[in-house]
Amino acid sequence: MRFRGGTVRRAARGRTRRQGQLEKSLRRAGAVSLRLIVESVERSLPAALGCNSPNKLLVEVLRVSAADASARVAAARDLGLFHTASGEQMEAALPETASAQRDGDIGADHARVIRKIMRKIPHAVTNADVALAESILAQCAREGTPEDVESAGHRLLAHLDPDGNLGDDRDRSRRRGVSLGRQDSELMSKICGELDPTARALLDPILATWARPGMNNPDDPESPSGDADNPSIDREALVAAAARDTRTAAQRNHDALSAIFRVMLESGILGRHRGLPVTVIITMTLDQLENAAGGVTTTATGGLLPLGDALKLAERAHPVLVVFDHDGRPLHLGRRRRVASADQRLALIAAEGGCTRPGCAAPASMCAVHPLQEWRNGGYTDSAPNGFHHRTSTRTETRESITDITPVS
Repeated sequence: MRFRGGTVRRAARGRTRRQGQLEKSLRRAGAVSLRLIVESVERSLPAALGCNSPNKLLVEVLRVSAADASARVAAARDLGLFHTASGEQMEAALPETASAQRDGDIGADHARVIRKIMRKIPHAVTNADVALAESILAQCAREGTPEDVESAGHRLLAHLDPDGNLGDDRDRSRRRGVSLGRQDSELMSKICGELDPTARALLDPILATWARPGMNNPDDPESPSGDADNPSIDREALVAAAARDTRTAAQRNHDALSAIFRVMLESGILGRHRGLPVTVIITMTLDQLENAAGGVTTTATGGLLPLGDALKLAERAHPVLVVFDHDGRPLHLGRRRRVASADQRLALIAAEGGCTRPGCAAPASMCAVHPLQEWRNGGYTDSAPNGFHHRTSTRTETRESITDITPVS
């Protein structure tokens, strides 16, 4: 039995050793991937291939997700070795972390945690201390897990700024931002970010009145809408609605923002975008409209909206009917002007939904109308020979399809 047990242990050690060697190779390959991203940026390959950013290039060439491409480009920015105009190699923004990844001692998760912690170091900390902190984190990553690095990073931040008073306007400006995630399988979108003091000061009084219990409750038909302090609000109705309100504070904030968005769009104060008023543009079929057939509708910004919600919005909307021929093309709306009319944009939104260049998923709100035959060559801005054009791309070939479009952001 001892012999068999020793054999099992030796076999296990051999397998784990091979697994460790594989992991080291994968980590080094990750460093090589970052180097290739740097080379593509320095050689202007994205623009040469008709992409408006390195992220778009990775998505098209490697078929990775937009989030993965963004993460790789961000990592290359901090860990890649760029060159000056004269060809001299510059040091990476995080040199010790970059070196550890090239050695295969740390992976992408280690580097991501280090980069996240380094971004939180206040500007007031000296360059020497910043370099020392990065070196400590890189060494910790060589010996531990990403969770170990994160724990060490928290202690390090507390040491560098024990009183929490080193942050300044530059730190707040750097950290500000709001990100809107993609719709998930239930059509919900995740929102996250950080507000600077000014934005927070502006938002607090808005939520204090619009998100009060009982206000702007979509589940309560008798819930007052708008500003709770508006003199026209029935105070007794508000008290009764508040007593029925079972929403959490987060849900009330959500409903308040939704109500504010509706008021802003209906007020017209947001102006126009690409020839159309800034508003929600929803496309649905006649069968959906007449029979409430179910399913989802599409918006000009590329979003999906359940039919029931779309019909609620349509109760206060200005409907536009677009008629198509048997080939699915909108009927002719020709004119002899270079810029497409609002009606033509609406027709293309209904017909195409977004950019018509093969492989481009840009929504209609990010596209310009582009004639198949260039205007300067005698082309007309007519509905039939037009398509949506994502204008940052370069037209390098002529196509016969009337859905010819190139990507724009």
